[in-house]
Amino acid sequence: MPPPDNKFVAKAKAILEANDRNGYTVPTHRLYPFQWNWDSAFVAMGFAQFDVDRAFRELERLVEGQWADGMIPHIVFHDLSGADSYYPGPAVWGTSHTVATSGITQPPVFAIALRAVHDAAAAVDSAAANARTLPLYEAALKWQRWWYAARDPENTGLVALLHPWESGSDNSPAWDIALARVPTTTIKPVVRKDTNHVAAAMRPHDQDYARFIHLVETYADVGWDPARQWATAPFKIAEIQTTAILLKAGEDLARFAADFGRASDAADLAALNARTRAALLAQWRPALNRFVSRDLVSGADVDASTHAGFVPVLALDLDAPVARAMVAEMARWSAGKLGGLPTTEPGTPIWEPKRYWRGPVWAVINWLLVDGLRRNAHAVFADQLREATLAVIETTAGFAEYFDPDTGEGCGGEDFSWTAAAYLCLRDADRGDGS
Repeated sequence: MPPPDNKFVAKAKAILEANDRNGYTVPTHRLYPFQWNWDSAFVAMGFAQFDVDRAFRELERLVEGQWADGMIPHIVFHDLSGADSYYPGPAVWGTSHTVATSGITQPPVFAIALRAVHDAAAAVDSAAANARTLPLYEAALKWQRWWYAARDPENTGLVALLHPWESGSDNSPAWDIALARVPTTTIKPVVRKDTNHVAAAMRPHDQDYARFIHLVETYADVGWDPARQWATAPFKIAEIQTTAILLKAGEDLARFAADFGRASDAADLAALNARTRAALLAQWRPALNRFVSRDLVSGADVDASTHAGFVPVLALDLDAPVARAMVAEMARWSAGKLGGLPTTEPGTPIWEPKRYWRGPVWAVINWLLVDGLRRNAHAVFADQLREATLAVIETTAGFAEYFDPDTGEGCGGEDFSWTAAAYLCLRDADRGDGS
């Protein structure tokens, strides 16, 4: 049983309700005024703690933006009334979906969230839960197949990202070398608005944004066609965090396929999952005690020391020595820090404890790692990460977008939806082993 509610639970619920926009949730007011893909998946799991109907609705609103080929974009622009506070808006993306969307995607947490929401609903009425889940399962399965068709056309088992924004970890040091190949020239001027809401020292640099927009314009120029994007992409990373999330999504979809009697779907998913599981395991680097992505343009490992190297624990059943080595490395990074695991290795040249994905702690990353650590029988360190996340929210940071691991200060946007969702879910001490 979860502990009784406290003022932080009430605050977390209030944030989710305040950020509601007619059935979907914005990450925070003005800085991110639309529906973001993986944010909404985490948010749905948060809503499932106290309002299952609203949790389902979050996912239903997200798939309103799904493209005919199966991709679920990273932003759905349902209501353009907030467009003055955000860049790049629909005009920059130039997509042609019925509902305005971006042209790229984000890590597929959707199916993982659907499993959690379904299970919460099924505890009350399994037939009703199945009925509401089935169309969302179909959408998630279509997206799963898109990933393999569009982002792993050579059937390696690892899916590739064609834009740093697709990782969700926008300015991670993992992209520095590959992004340096991307020109800073753009057809139209870059008009940033994020730094009107958050200090520039907490956000990506202007040069990063120029490259981000150059990529957007490159892919818009080929009509957002996946095959043409693949052929022209100067940025192409077979990425382990996204692939691990995809594998966990595939496991959850396989369970749905079995539950719904979809034998053909189950067989397809089993084959895809097996291929990806083997490919992920091959990315372990014992000398680093973590996994690495691969740059498909240069062929080199992406060995920058970022949190992504640990996320495969979410979807793999690791050999005991590998799991111990990974946990020891995570503990080394976290030693003396506040809030959990930093997103880059402290004390290295890439370490910036306040700048977005170049050092700060993020509650949702801790959440993924907690589930993976429990899966791999490392409950002690999982509990340490969980407790550190809850403590920084309750003592110094509040429900900020991310946290400075040195000071515990909240950084980025305030009253952030997925931080509230993480608090609600992590606070339940009996969430299970995450498998």
